[in-house]
Amino acid sequence: MAPERLKLTPQQALSRLVPHILELESQAHRRIAIGFAGGPGTGKSTLAAELVTMLNAVHPGSAQLVPMDGFHMKHAKLEAMGQVDYKGAPHTFEGADFVNFLHHLKTATSEVSGPGYSRKIEDVVENAFTVGADVRVLVVEGNYLLLTEGPWAGVKPLLDYSIFIDVPRDIVKARLLKRHGEEGLFSEERNRAHIERNDLPNYDLVCLSQDRADVIISMDVER
Repeated sequence: MAPERLKLTPQQALSRLVPHILELESQAHRRIAIGFAGGPGTGKSTLAAELVTMLNAVHPGSAQLVPMDGFHMKHAKLEAMGQVDYKGAPHTFEGADFVNFLHHLKTATSEVSGPGYSRKIEDVVENAFTVGADVRVLVVEGNYLLLTEGPWAGVKPLLDYSIFIDVPRDIVKARLLKRHGEEGLFSEERNRAHIERNDLPNYDLVCLSQDRADVIISMDVER
C-alpha cells in the first residue's frame, strides 16, 4: 500500500500527528513505537522532540524520545577501522544493537536507559535518556529506520506507525553546513568535504526508502 503524501508546515504536521498517535495509543494494549525517518538535516529530531512534549502535555510521562544516533559506533572504534571520514553512514552504526534495544523497549516493564550522541564531543554518551516503566509511546527517530539493508531491516517491523520527513536537498545542504559550523570543531573546508562525501550520499540513500513509511510529509519550509 502506497504511503499517504502530505505537504505541511512543522506545526501543521504536529497538529495532525498528535491526535492520530493518541488514538493509536488508546487502542493499543501494549507500548507502541512511532518512527520518524528522513535524511540528515531534515528536522526530524526537532519534530520528534516536539511531538514527545505535546504527547506528554496530554498524558504526562507517557512518551519518550528514542534517538537512533546513540548507536553510532564509538569514535575510537571508527578510528581503528579507518572509517572516521564516513561517520554517520549506515555501516558506522551498531545497527543490530539498535534493533535489539528497540525490541527490548517494546516489551520492557521496568525502567530502561539508553545511549545518546553529543555533537559537542562527536561521540556517544551512555545513559543519555531513560524510558520509564509507565511510558506508552516510544518516539523513535533516525536516518535509517526504513532501510532494508543488513540489520536495519529489523527496525520497520517494530514500528507501529512510521513517518518520513522530506525536505529538498539544497535546503538540507545549507542546514548541514550551518550545523557543522556551529560546533566549531572543524574547518569549513572539512565540513563541506564531509557533507559532499558522506551526508548527501546518506540523504540520497535514505530517500530511496521513503515509500516504506505510512506517511510522507514534505515539509513546507523556507530554510
